Amino acid sequence: MAELRTEEEQVEAIKRWWKENGLSLVAGAAIAVAGVVGWNAWQGYQENQATAASMRYQQLVNLTGGANPEIANPGEGRALAAEIVDEHGKTLYADLARLLDARLAVAEGDLAGARASLEALIDQAQADYVAGLARLRLARLQVADEDAEAALATLEEGVPEALAAQRAAVRGDALNALGREADAAAAWQEALSLAEANDQPLYGVQLKLDNLGLAAGPENQGLDS
Repeated sequence: MAELRTEEEQVEAIKRWWKENGLSLVAGAAIAVAGVVGWNAWQGYQENQATAASMRYQQLVNLTGGANPEIANPGEGRALAAEIVDEHGKTLYADLARLLDARLAVAEGDLAGARASLEALIDQAQADYVAGLARLRLARLQVADEDAEAALATLEEGVPEALAAQRAAVRGDALNALGREADAAAAWQEALSLAEANDQPLYGVQLKLDNLGLAAGPENQGLDS
């Protein structure tokens, strides 16, 4: 603007510049505002979805009795679990609904349906720990379904260290089902040692060892069976 000699010329230059560029500035500002509003709207939508998923999952827990789904109506619970997965598929609540659906399927005697839910969860879980839980439960189903070799393969990877004791216990079950009693005893001993080291309850493992006639070592005495 230094080459302009008078204030009038400066005013005219500003008018010309605004005429040439003002529309694009307004459009840019409008887009920026729309972006902020859109982002806030999206954030609000996400929060609403999370709240809705949480409420539906709590409804599912209440409906099924939570940890004791066998006392409830499995069919009604499974229908609600399917709705949560369909409507909130990429949330932790959908993953938890799949876990509960598998338990309800077992209560109905639908082992194939339970396995399908767990396999889908392993593929799509939002959290490694939840996927690890699904692997443990799938391996237990595979043992119950006389597919112990598949159970051992399921346990090979994808189970976090926090579930190491449970993994060893289920591995022992699979090995025992294959008639490999010494290996099963070693796996169960490992499970008891891991449970004691991490101060975790582990039920039934000592009894399984006793049934093999192989008592746990002194370091495992006192663990709840």
